[in-house]
Amino acid sequence: MSAAATTGASAASGERFDVAVVGSGIIGLGAALAANARGLRVVVIERGSEPTGASIRNFGHLCITPQHGLAREFALASREIWLKLAAEAGVWVRESGTLVAARHADELAVLEEFAGMRGDEVALLTAEQVDEALPIAPGAAVGGAFLPMDLQANPRQAVTAVAAYLARNGVEFRWRTAVGAVHPGRVETSRGPVHADEIVVATNHDLDLLYPELAERHGIERCGLDMLRVSARLSRPLVAPLLTGWSLVRYGAFSATDAAAALKRRLQAEDPVLAALDLNQMYTQLPDGSLIVGDTHYRGTSIAPFQDETAFESLLAVTRELFGLAELRVIERWQGVYASGPEDFLIERPEPGVSVIAATTGIGMTTGLGLAEHVVAGLTGERATTTALKGIA
Repeated sequence: MSAAATTGASAASGERFDVAVVGSGIIGLGAALAANARGLRVVVIERGSEPTGASIRNFGHLCITPQHGLAREFALASREIWLKLAAEAGVWVRESGTLVAARHADELAVLEEFAGMRGDEVALLTAEQVDEALPIAPGAAVGGAFLPMDLQANPRQAVTAVAAYLARNGVEFRWRTAVGAVHPGRVETSRGPVHADEIVVATNHDLDLLYPELAERHGIERCGLDMLRVSARLSRPLVAPLLTGWSLVRYGAFSATDAAAALKRRLQAEDPVLAALDLNQMYTQLPDGSLIVGDTHYRGTSIAPFQDETAFESLLAVTRELFGLAELRVIERWQGVYASGPEDFLIERPEPGVSVIAATTGIGMTTGLGLAEHVVAGLTGERATTTALKGIA
């Protein structure tokens, strides 16, 4: 979808919308989707010519099952919306589930405890079943698990497809339009003011540009990550996103198990270099057969654009070892950036008629549509239900 086709004329001074959304990442688009489904007039304001942020720089792994607490509620709601978008909006989504390879007894202990908590949501796998299911080096795992509820999307296609779907259904987009300030009922933009009864600010890591005090109060900073896309001669296709032991100390429901503490201590002691990189060793395979590899994490109020080659060398080394490969051809390298904070989400009402929302632990693709549905439902005085699903047609 080209910017020229959707930018349109600049906002007229008297023009009014029911809902204005600042930001066109998955959470902003989710807010537009929820509002549009309720018959409201919606405008999305985006400073770029197309989405280029965290929502297209990730794995596309919709990691539903390992979420915990409020994140689990939003993830389950998001799952329904993603599947509906796949059926009605041309978004590439597959019900792949997630595979987890346990390479040590302590990793298997986490999975066994987790399976006891979640029942049918987790299928434990023997070492032989992991060898059959995954294109990893023979004997590399002592067991594993399959999480059938999880999904996979292609982030580079998904965000664009959702935006195009919304545009077809009457949502207006103001691309290449910077926002300078937000006030109750009015968004000040580089193309003039936009008036709206409700304003949803979903600018992810750039939250502090509009609300610096709010960001500081909630401990929001930026998290940078290093990622790769590689061409690899796998022994068979990777049929689902793949998590490893490093993932078991990251996601909320895994890390909440008693066994996770011992696993974390062992990982940090055995490989302090990878621990210092704050590694989440995981993989997804795109429809063209290429493999997304990642990722490392580093935090600060700003993220330097200079990426240390040591991080990429480490990612490639663990990938070659896991899959038993002598060579990998790097197709792309990139830096992701997302909002990071002590809680999973930021949901604030700094002024009447203004909502500020963000996923703040890197789970925006997994939970963002459910978060947005919850917030918009609250704005219209209802409980979050499947209204957004009914509106997709």
